[in-house]
Amino acid sequence: MIRILDKHFVPYIGEEELATRINELATQINIDFKDKNPLFIGILNGSFIFASDLYKQITIPSTISFIKLASYKGTTSSGTVITAIGLEENIHDRNVIIIEDIVDTGNTMFHFLESLSAFNPSSVAICTLLQKPEALLKPLEVQYVGFKIPNKFVVGYGLDYDGYGRNSKMIFQIKE
Repeated sequence: MIRILDKHFVPYIGEEELATRINELATQINIDFKDKNPLFIGILNGSFIFASDLYKQITIPSTISFIKLASYKGTTSSGTVITAIGLEENIHDRNVIIIEDIVDTGNTMFHFLESLSAFNPSSVAICTLLQKPEALLKPLEVQYVGFKIPNKFVVGYGLDYDGYGRNSKMIFQIKE
């Protein structure tokens, strides 16, 4: 068990399990996007560790960029999506793969997909490390899911609690 600020968390997904699943996701993306030169877009801050580990296993020609979106304060979604760093790459007629740490309510991803559509990408796929199907409020099709998890707060491996806990090599779940 670990403590971050005022909350306690218990181990949930270990390093080996993360590495194995990320390898599987990368293998599938390499197959699905062979000869398609995709642009990976990592959503900061949460996806930076996942994006790095995933992208190191991508063997097809591709590029990567990052954008910052936010909708969390503490352990709950604020419902308001804030863009802090914009996309600078031309995505017109590009195959885009969005790398996200977690899809829970879907609000952040829904708004980002709306903004991307104005630039006419050839295709858009979502690759998320974690998905909370029970929490989903927006209709989203997520093509690549590392783990489907219950609607409980998680931290570690890039995910944070008020900015803390991102540096853990594994994922922890809030202790109830």
